This record gives sequence, structure tokens and C-alpha cells, in this order.
Amino acid sequence: MKLKLNYGRTILIGFAFMSICIFWQFYDNEIPRILKYTFGLGEGITGFIMALDNVFALFLLPLFGTLSDRTNTKIGKRMPFILIGTVASTILFQILINFANVPGRIAIFIIILLLLLVSMGIYRSPAVAMMPDLTPPPLRSRANAIINLMGTVGAVYTLAMISLLLKDADDQSQTNYTPLALAISIAMVVCVVVLFITIHENSIRDKVTKEVTAAGLSMDDADDEASKKAASADEESAGSAAMPAAVKRSLIFLLISVLLWFTAYNAVTTAFSRYVEEVWGLKNGAYANCLMIATIAAVISYLPIGWISSKIGRKKTILMGVALMSICYLAGAFAAGYSNAIVFMFVVIGFGWASINVNSYPMVVQMSSASDIGKYTGYYYTFSMAAQVFTPIASGILLEQVSYRTLFPYAFVFSTLAFVTMLMVRHGDSERQA
Repeated sequence: MKLKLNYGRTILIGFAFMSICIFWQFYDNEIPRILKYTFGLGEGITGFIMALDNVFALFLLPLFGTLSDRTNTKIGKRMPFILIGTVASTILFQILINFANVPGRIAIFIIILLLLLVSMGIYRSPAVAMMPDLTPPPLRSRANAIINLMGTVGAVYTLAMISLLLKDADDQSQTNYTPLALAISIAMVVCVVVLFITIHENSIRDKVTKEVTAAGLSMDDADDEASKKAASADEESAGSAAMPAAVKRSLIFLLISVLLWFTAYNAVTTAFSRYVEEVWGLKNGAYANCLMIATIAAVISYLPIGWISSKIGRKKTILMGVALMSICYLAGAFAAGYSNAIVFMFVVIGFGWASINVNSYPMVVQMSSASDIGKYTGYYYTFSMAAQVFTPIASGILLEQVSYRTLFPYAFVFSTLAFVTMLMVRHGDSERQA
């Protein structure tokens, strides 16, 4: 029996990730502008506040990922966390924008922001872990392409709403965020309602497990022969270890790579809204057009990249994406202003980032067991968030103390280092079916 991906079901699962990305596109781009223009904070302090989310995430994402692994309810393992997290997040988001976003209320703003980030942390790992839970292991890269496609559609939605609804006042501290915040909250709620109505987690998990078993595989199955040989060798030499030493080495190098490419990419996405104003002279949310180019390119790329990775392997596809993004960061360092070359650069960045996103998370969960997917999902996000603890502060200090033009060279250095560490990864690669 050959396993086939259920595209309709995967799209519906993707609504969970879409909800997350709708909010996070706003957070990455507009919260730094609020901190700067409403409260008058400098780049260093802004970077520190933005990094608090990632400090929380270092603990919250593995915690709630592991808790969801151990949860068993009538509506599933992950769904309770998704529902609770979404309700809390949308309520706190409205309070943040409509009550706390006022000059002189910086303490209240930060407290509400931190509570909002905790509520998002409740359901980020469970929402992402639902995909590998309900997808046969050999098909997870292609499923992750669809999940990321859904997330990118959510990001494009937010960027479009920024362009349509957000108009800076002459005094940018008076910018009206209420229509934009309402559009974001409604979209988040709609996504999760669709998910809850259409995805019956327990019954789908049982069905997928039966399909995988009938195909001669298991939900813990490692796709590549190297993993199986390493596991066999390690078990002979060290008994029944939880994870073979060779696989653990690959996991460590992969997680380091995750940290490095997120250090590069998030430096750009976090600071770009100010970079275009300070260096290129663009105003009134024009940065959203640049980012939208990259996200639309990613939308177009996700499904072809899922197919490419099934042909040449996950690792080679990731290396291709990292190399392309490094070249674009280097080119961005020499860009004097917005031009057609910048448009092309962001198209390539979107393609490269899609190449990474489609394959890196499936490689991590491929090295885990079915009962630990939530925990390893948390590890994946721990390393991505660790990058975001470091990079807003480090890049923010460089922007403020040296020059805004340090942004793209900074990203180039860390992206190149990610290429080197990714070369050391040996497992979690193939999508071959029995």
C-alpha cells in the first residue's frame, strides 16, 4: 500500500498555523514601531523588549509541547491548548492596542504584552505538532509545505491589512491601530473555529496510524537507511538508547543550524520596518510591500519545494535555500535604495526561506518518536527563539551605535555559518516509502 497525502485535511490542519502567523506578522513589524514612536524607546531597549518573548518561549514552547503530548481529551491532545490559547490571545491583543497603546502607559503596555506572549506560547507548539501527529512520516515535508503555505497566506493577509488599514498620522504616536487589530483578531478566531469544526483529532490519528501500519511502516519510522543502521549499531553497543548517538549528533547540528538561520532572518524581519525608513526613505508602512513580495514568493514556492525535497532530499534543499539567502543578504548590503533589483532579491529570499521551512521541522520530528512529537517541536522552537533572544539585542545595538547598514552584513555572516553546520547533519533526510 502506497501512502498518499490527504491535501484537504492538511489544509484544514494548516488553519492552526495560519492563526499564529496572522498575529506574528503584526508583532514582528508593528510592535517595534509602537515602542519607538508611541513610547519613544531607543533601538537597544526596543530590541530587549522584543527579546523577552523569546526568553519566555525558551521555556513555554517545550513545556506546552510536552504537556500536549501527555494530554488525552475527547477533542484531542493539541486542540484544548489551541482553543484556550487563541481565546486568551485575542482578548489580550485588543486590550493591548485599545487601552495600553497610549503615551505614558509604557508599564501597562509591557505587562499586557508579556501576558499576550504567554497566551500565544500556550498553543504554538501544540498547533505545529498537530501536523506530524496526523501525517505519515514519509509525507511530512510535503504536508509541511502546505502548512507553511497556510501560514504564509496568514502573513500576507496581515501585510495587506497593514497596507489598507494603517495610515500613519503626522504624529506617529497617534497612529490608529484599532481597525487593524480588529481585522487580525477576527481572522485568528475564524481560523481556529474552522479547525475545531473540521478536524476531529482522535479519529484522524487512529485512521492515519492504521494506514501507516498497512503500508508496513510505523508513526516512529525513520525514512533513511543511515538512521536505521545507526540505530542498530548503537543498540548493539549501548543497549536500547532513547536516541542513537549518531542521530543525536545530527539533531544537535540541525538545531544549531536552526538557531543560526533564524538569527540572520529575524534580524532582517524585525528591523526592516525601521531600516527602510532610515536608509531608503520609505514611509507609511511601505516596508510591507517589500515583505509581501518575499511572502508571496514563498507562497508560490512551498508546493514545488515539497516536490523538490522528495526528489533530491531535505538536506540538499535546505542547503540550496540557505545559500540563496546568504547571497541575497550580501547583495542587500550594497543596495542604495528601493529598485527592481530589490524586488528580485526579496523574491529569492522568499524562495530560500520556503526551502528551509518546508524541510527543517520535518527533519527534527523525524528523529523523534510519535509519543514525543510535541516535545521535539518545543526543542525546534526553543532554538529558533534562542536566536531571537540574541539577535534583536545584538543587531539593535549595531543599528543604533554603528549604522543601520550593518543589518544585511550581520544576516550574511550568520546565514553562512548555518550553511556550514547544516553540512554536518546526516539524518532525517529521505522521504522514501517502502
